[in-house]
Amino acid sequence: MAQLKASPACSTRATAPSFHTTGHLYHHFWKAKPSSFKELGLRTSVGANKLQVIKAAARSDTEVVSETTKAGGLRGKLNKVVLAYSGGLDTSVIVPWLRENYGCEVVCFTADVGQGIKELEGLEQKAKASGACQLVVKDLKEEFVKDYIFPCLRAGAVYERKYLLGTSMARPVIAKAMVDVAKEVGADAVSHGCTGKGNDQVRFELTFFALNPKLNVVAPWREWDITGREDAIEYAKKHSIPVPVTKKSIYSRDRNLWHLSHEGDILEDPSNEPKKDMYMMSVDPEDAPDQAEYVEIGLESGLPVSVNGKSLSPASLLAELNEIGGRHGIGRIDMVENRLVGMKSRGVYETPGGTILFAAARELESLTLDRETIQVKDSLALKYAELVYAGRWFDPLRESMDAFMQKITETTTGSVTLKLYKSSVTVTSRTSPFSLYREDISSFESGQIYDQADAAGFIRLYGLPVRVRAMLEQGI
Repeated sequence: MAQLKASPACSTRATAPSFHTTGHLYHHFWKAKPSSFKELGLRTSVGANKLQVIKAAARSDTEVVSETTKAGGLRGKLNKVVLAYSGGLDTSVIVPWLRENYGCEVVCFTADVGQGIKELEGLEQKAKASGACQLVVKDLKEEFVKDYIFPCLRAGAVYERKYLLGTSMARPVIAKAMVDVAKEVGADAVSHGCTGKGNDQVRFELTFFALNPKLNVVAPWREWDITGREDAIEYAKKHSIPVPVTKKSIYSRDRNLWHLSHEGDILEDPSNEPKKDMYMMSVDPEDAPDQAEYVEIGLESGLPVSVNGKSLSPASLLAELNEIGGRHGIGRIDMVENRLVGMKSRGVYETPGGTILFAAARELESLTLDRETIQVKDSLALKYAELVYAGRWFDPLRESMDAFMQKITETTTGSVTLKLYKSSVTVTSRTSPFSLYREDISSFESGQIYDQADAAGFIRLYGLPVRVRAMLEQGI
């Protein structure tokens, strides 16, 4: 059986598997999550739409591993590092920096969490040009929505009254996949391009700690002397790394299937109104259709399963609602939030599909949950959101709270119809086979179950503390 050729920059121990080994790797990932798999140079059709994509990015030249890689780097010696890779300037520069400073091979990892096809184009060539020995791309969209987004939706998790946790939910699924890849390629370290002032560094590293505490973690932005874009460009030129020629956005953005966030530039002044052309997932409400659109969401045990009567997979369902909500200007949030590291930051978020789903799930609960259950659930949702925001996805506390949410929403099954019109989401109908609402009890007409005369005794008992305090104050 022919073997794949590994890049000269990578050791053959982990990067040149036989076909048998490749099949085992596919089987391992297939049992865990549906994904897709392909080795560069190996032509086989093994369910191309559902297999993991793994590409060995071989160097274009014939150079052998440098003496620095063999002997160690300026800051120490690591064997192989899995880098969270986007193909942008920062991560392109991190590849040679890791090799220079830690004498290691670098495996670039990219997760497809719905950021868009344009973000994934040309990654193999970019990784190759930066000096990486391998590129691993995994489609995590279904896993992201099913195992991370939907549990937060079921819990009603909203951070500081507004934020629907788009970036917070994406980081643990990416970091978990990095730990898996590190095991497969024999890496002893992982690395990310998060700055030392943000939340993401915490989210990545807490996941690494929880899933494999033996892995070394390298965070270049906390170590190197590069202070900004110009320094990074200079470093890239010095090491013959092609600098991305795409126009640099004035905003710092993070996009996935759940949301798109915007930070930086004029947004750093909370008094500035966002520019109209900044938004990308939703139209301006003023330009939205003058005709309202109705959408029906079907839910089972607190989780969405259909749109307008059509059953869809989690990722497909969210993508459909993003399109519907986006054309009506749904889901725009402008807020000042408290970062985990202590500072305040201003961000603008677009979450069209998520906003629709939150409205539907909460409304259905009004039928299926009693008063005290809703109150307890809402109070726990605040803590749940804080844990997710802080990167504690794999914390036993969040997992235990999730078990409660799953149990308490067992009967939250039914459908909700919403009216979308120029950024507004209005509930027009809700039904459930487990509804606690009884028309024969709630009606103003007389009924056999509820005797209005009973209210007098209830009020006297319920109001007794109020009455006693008033008697004390008035000397009665």
